[in-house]
Amino acid sequence: MRRAVVTGFGHYLPERVVPNSEFEQTINTTNEWIISRSGIERRHFAAEGETTSQMAVHAAKAALQDAGCDIKDIDAIIVATSTADLTFPSAATMVQDGLEMTQGFAYDVQAVCAGFIFALSNANAQIVSGQADRIIVIGAETFSKLMDWEDRTTSVLFGDGAGAVILEAQEGQGTKEDRGILSVDLNSDGRFKDILYVDGGVSSQTTGYLRMQGKEVFRHAIEKLAQTAETALDRAGVTADEVDWVVPHQANIRIINGTAKKMGVPDEKVIKTVQDHGNTSAASIPLALSVANQEGKLKRGDVIVSEAIGGGLAWGAVVFRL
Repeated sequence: MRRAVVTGFGHYLPERVVPNSEFEQTINTTNEWIISRSGIERRHFAAEGETTSQMAVHAAKAALQDAGCDIKDIDAIIVATSTADLTFPSAATMVQDGLEMTQGFAYDVQAVCAGFIFALSNANAQIVSGQADRIIVIGAETFSKLMDWEDRTTSVLFGDGAGAVILEAQEGQGTKEDRGILSVDLNSDGRFKDILYVDGGVSSQTTGYLRMQGKEVFRHAIEKLAQTAETALDRAGVTADEVDWVVPHQANIRIINGTAKKMGVPDEKVIKTVQDHGNTSAASIPLALSVANQEGKLKRGDVIVSEAIGGGLAWGAVVFRL
């Protein structure tokens, strides 16, 4: 059977690094408070005029280079983002133009922090069905544009960046020993839409700011993330002991640690970049994957589980073998 195999990783981070100490000058917070609540020490903010699609192009080029792949070999681009440059066209078509890709198709997926998981699911389905042979899947965000800088509970948590993977069709035997995406689990529940949202949009004619009920999000996160990861593992026929790496959405160190513990995965198997990037929403998983690959942690044959939860609420997980 056809499998969607990850053959390349890439990422991009804006030049501006914002340490926690910078927030101490403007709002009632401290470096110690931010670290104790989130694990975040610093994050990157896009420069003035630097857009989501521009960052996505940089990440895509890095992934293409890592895969040894030419843009002419790509059939599609899927960008997971909640912070596209414009209402339309999609950020993905802007990336397509930025990569000088004139064939194939491109579109955005919006599932907030879970967006990259949903985008991977889309790409996997298109490859398995034969609609595409190679797809660039990108998570890219400029969440700094959505912050209320007077709200100390949210403004310190988010950062900007982009990460990308190349998915390529390869033949497998239909077993858990195959390389590629082995299973996906997707969920959403609109009853919880008011605990994490932006209070503006096109129909309301305002940009809006990010609003979050932190305690409620935390309460849902660990249970739902562990549950979706376990469901995806069951579907793949993989046990927790067979997992080489958990690469979770990098939202909060307490959520990351709590989810891994509930899954029964030891801490040394969990990739953590939240301390350096903050919460980059849909970009956080591909960013973490690319950084781990750059550091030489990932190797061919590794079984990886990634899970994420975001506004909606929307959440999901993917299991794949490198």
